[in-house]
Amino acid sequence: MAHTKEIREKRTVKDEDILKDFQVSFFAMSRLASLPWTFVQKDLERNKSTAFISEILKRTCLHPLCQNFPPSVKYRRLFLSELIRREAADCDPLDELYDALAEVVGAEETTECYKSYLLPNGEAVSLLENIALISEGTTGLVTWEAALYLAEWALDHKQVFSGRTVLELGSGVGLTGITICRSCSPNRFVFSDCHSRVLQKLGDNVHVNGLTEQGSPAVSIEELDWTTASEEKLKEIGADTVIAADVVYDPEVAGSLVKLLSKILRCSSAEVLICSTVRNPDTYGSFKKQLENAGISHQVMTGPVSHVFPYNRNSAIELIKLFR
Repeated sequence: MAHTKEIREKRTVKDEDILKDFQVSFFAMSRLASLPWTFVQKDLERNKSTAFISEILKRTCLHPLCQNFPPSVKYRRLFLSELIRREAADCDPLDELYDALAEVVGAEETTECYKSYLLPNGEAVSLLENIALISEGTTGLVTWEAALYLAEWALDHKQVFSGRTVLELGSGVGLTGITICRSCSPNRFVFSDCHSRVLQKLGDNVHVNGLTEQGSPAVSIEELDWTTASEEKLKEIGADTVIAADVVYDPEVAGSLVKLLSKILRCSSAEVLICSTVRNPDTYGSFKKQLENAGISHQVMTGPVSHVFPYNRNSAIELIKLFR
């Protein structure tokens, strides 16, 4: 009897892990092929019941988070179609599954949707992002992999941000900064970007996630042009920690970034961390060479990070710390 109970408890833990995988992946709009569909199929064959599919539905399309911050219409439609496709022929149809599909079949597609990233404490960072990777002349309206990695690193190294003033360069839609504000207890956080549309979207996302200038931490959003930002402006911000994610993607932009980083390191003792997805080794190598020419040394921050968010972990992502 004890052995049977142990097996049942293990199965319950496994079920919960699978349900969490579905929920985390659904709200982040991960590729559908990456979800654990095989487990669902085996559960249906074993139990001859749609109870597990019903539970998946409660954690995804019927969850309050989906009502407030829904993934794209197309994604929800494809997700529900996959669940229906896996319903066993000898099981009673699940009415709420078909009702949920009916809601999105006729819904209008939009150019924006919400992605929500679940934090270890059970809260969520919900971001309005553009569906297209490049839109309105910028790549800053979506979340990129290095931002997710840097957010995970921050969750593992809260002491780098706790009680400090943090400046983020190229904040984009705000994933890394909002995660730090919600989980790492900075005293003040300054989001920054130079693209007007990105700043507008960033402001919306900061507000949606309950962050305000008067709150704790105090947050502000600054238009910061890397080519014209003065040392006086940087001193006024007074950052103790400076971060940036996925900002090294163009040789010309990298040059402007190095000049700004030189000013930051010259006028402050801030801890500076740059996280990059190395898509073009030549561009990234050129950035490091420009750092060297500017008298800036770097240290590669190695070691594993906790897996919190779903993204492609085969990507070449590097986090470096800068020194003068």
